[in-house]
Amino acid sequence: MTGAAGFVGRALTARLAASGVAVVAAVRRAEGAPEGAVVVGDLAAPVDWSRALDGVDAVVHLAARVHVMRERAADPDAAFAAVNVAATRGLAEAARRAGVRRLVFVSSVKVLGERTLPGRPFRDGDPPAPEDAYARSKRDAEDVLVSIAGLETAIVRPPLVYGPGAAGNLRALARLVRSGLPLPFAGLDNRRSLVGVGNLATAIETCLRHPAAAGGRFLVADWHPSTAELVRALAAAAGRPPRLWPLPSALFRVLAMLGGGAALARLTQSLEVDASGLAALGWRPATPPAAELAALMRAP
Repeated sequence: MTGAAGFVGRALTARLAASGVAVVAAVRRAEGAPEGAVVVGDLAAPVDWSRALDGVDAVVHLAARVHVMRERAADPDAAFAAVNVAATRGLAEAARRAGVRRLVFVSSVKVLGERTLPGRPFRDGDPPAPEDAYARSKRDAEDVLVSIAGLETAIVRPPLVYGPGAAGNLRALARLVRSGLPLPFAGLDNRRSLVGVGNLATAIETCLRHPAAAGGRFLVADWHPSTAELVRALAAAAGRPPRLWPLPSALFRVLAMLGGGAALARLTQSLEVDASGLAALGWRPATPPAAELAALMRAP
């Protein structure tokens, strides 16, 4: 498993260990690595995967250059491609040579776009429409994987992942809720599909085990709240009253044009997914949102 020390990797390692599966963690550096991990170095450079793949039956590829809020690379597409596309190709080709049965790649819903219309969630077979360098790199990595003969692949496309250890916009929103500051989301009726980290782990496990997962690209979600409902649920998990007030949606659009940008859009627009493809394989979310949110709000 690449990315085993990360947010999703820790949850998935625990899930697989509970199922009796031995996990070999492939990590960039020894510091803070799980016991028995194999250090492979920076994925932006050529990687020798042979030690990590020795005796391995299946691979989960979680490691990636993730969405960057303050991009400093002179060529973002090239920076994302070096890690998310070239390293994925190298890992897949090494896995095929090592006799690995299946590779599960964790991609992103952003491959399909940034927003959905009411009543029209993204579905597994929708055409890609990435809008930024990160999403384009994930699309390209998906295409690389399906082009490699002799290796079963399954692709999982999660939306925003919540649970203890979540980062980015969700962590920022949780801190705002804890602070007690009033938030201007009461009037929003958007829908944002989310997935809890524990349920994402079981979805990945399904893609590792199920024969019919081979060759599939699967969306996954377990909750579809509005931003206002998300804030109320975070407040309830923290034992605080929700402090919401309505700001007209037209003003949100003005703020976005004045520099609020993508982060504001993600809070105010809809992005829904249909996870029926995974459901057809028998996957069902087992952990309720309230449990993951309570753990999230207890985390530092």
